[in-house]
Amino acid sequence: MAKETKKLVQAITSQEENFAQWYTDICVKAELVEYSSVKGFIILRPYGQAIWENIQKNLDARFKATGHENVAMPVLIPESLLKKEGDLVNGFAPEVAWVTMGGSDELEERLAVRPTSETMFCDHWSRVLHSYRELPMKYNQWCSVVRWEKTTRPFLRSREFWWQEGHTIHETSEEAEAETMAQLNCYASFCEDDLAIPVVKGRKTDKEKFAGAEATYTIEAMMKDGKALQSGTSHYFGDKFSRAYDVTFTGRDNQLHYPFQTSWGVSTRLVGAIIMTHGDDDGLILPPAIAPWQVVVVPIAPHKPGVAEKAAEVAASISQYARVKLDDSDNAPGWKFSQWEMKGVPLRLELGPKDLEKNQCVLVRRDTREKTFVSLDDLPTAIPALLESLTRDLYQRALENREKRTWAAKTMDEVKALAAANTGYIKTMWCGDLDCELKMKEEAGLSSRCMPFEQEQISDVCPVCGKPAKTMIYWGVAY
Repeated sequence: MAKETKKLVQAITSQEENFAQWYTDICVKAELVEYSSVKGFIILRPYGQAIWENIQKNLDARFKATGHENVAMPVLIPESLLKKEGDLVNGFAPEVAWVTMGGSDELEERLAVRPTSETMFCDHWSRVLHSYRELPMKYNQWCSVVRWEKTTRPFLRSREFWWQEGHTIHETSEEAEAETMAQLNCYASFCEDDLAIPVVKGRKTDKEKFAGAEATYTIEAMMKDGKALQSGTSHYFGDKFSRAYDVTFTGRDNQLHYPFQTSWGVSTRLVGAIIMTHGDDDGLILPPAIAPWQVVVVPIAPHKPGVAEKAAEVAASISQYARVKLDDSDNAPGWKFSQWEMKGVPLRLELGPKDLEKNQCVLVRRDTREKTFVSLDDLPTAIPALLESLTRDLYQRALENREKRTWAAKTMDEVKALAAANTGYIKTMWCGDLDCELKMKEEAGLSSRCMPFEQEQISDVCPVCGKPAKTMIYWGVAY
């Protein structure tokens, strides 16, 4: 038994030894994904899909509560339609997958496998929008998109990935800008409250913004290794796309106007963020809000009188207020412990013959391994309280990791020294020039993460060129 348990744990490379390999081991050993026969395309296994479905469920409820409706757009986009907005097609051209044959016949026009769906939404709106009375139109779709990435990693970068993309059009620019910020705040709230991941909200530089957008806003999360992960974006387009695709409406003045547009999205990349923010050398640690199972019940010595029956009874009772799994397999308890730790179930409930005598059980937290003896009668209050405490603690540990890995620098020498010795956020002032952004990448190996909404006055000048600074900015190494 001891050897079996040890072998299971040893299947994961330690974070300290090789963080990248640790991440890949988790994805495979926790049965989240499998590599498919098509290079760069992954299979979401049931457990990975269940996590994504819980993310979908929670986010979808938030979207619908603010008046957004789900739609489904075609997966193929005519090349002529894609080319109507020059910045968009130029931004995505290297990553587009093309369909050129229909059966054995060559198509008259190439069809792009959607890398994103702005073009299809605009094409649709150009036909169905007539009056200001129909605005705003607030749509969302859950789908997969294809981008031909050169380097792929499960959840973080794959050639096909699952996401939601929200698209809205509005009568005024003020309404569209408010929508852009509202959705960014929605993402931030979801990440912090449901995923226990602290994020930095800010604006992307022009170099890093979405192709064709007037402004892109982002939530940036820091992983355990100090690298940044762009975890969600919200874009304001102005009326640029409306003009390109001839989307118009009759306004209050009885004249034709172009609506103002937004788009925003998060993807299965959030699963990668959960793994790298909370996981440890024994596997996943899942925030309760999105865990497929929040509690796993493990009977100890189930062959003893009454144990198996009581375990089933307890599991049935817990199912009224938490997602629960009864592990009544014939595997040894130690193997079960390791297996469910690998899968990141927040709470383990152990129930054996001695516990039955005392009408109690043992609750074990996945994050701290802390054991608590709890009366079976108290479970309806004890379990939700522990799940809530676990969520708070996960968030606090992630926040502490970010804070200890964030440094301020006033000069380029300070930036280079910090970047050479550490991985994390380096915040500086910035003049706003592209040349300085490129030099930061060339000389310090750092990309711009965002210009945060919460600004600080670190100095008066840009550390790269010495010119007067316009904003404070975060730099880092990103996934």
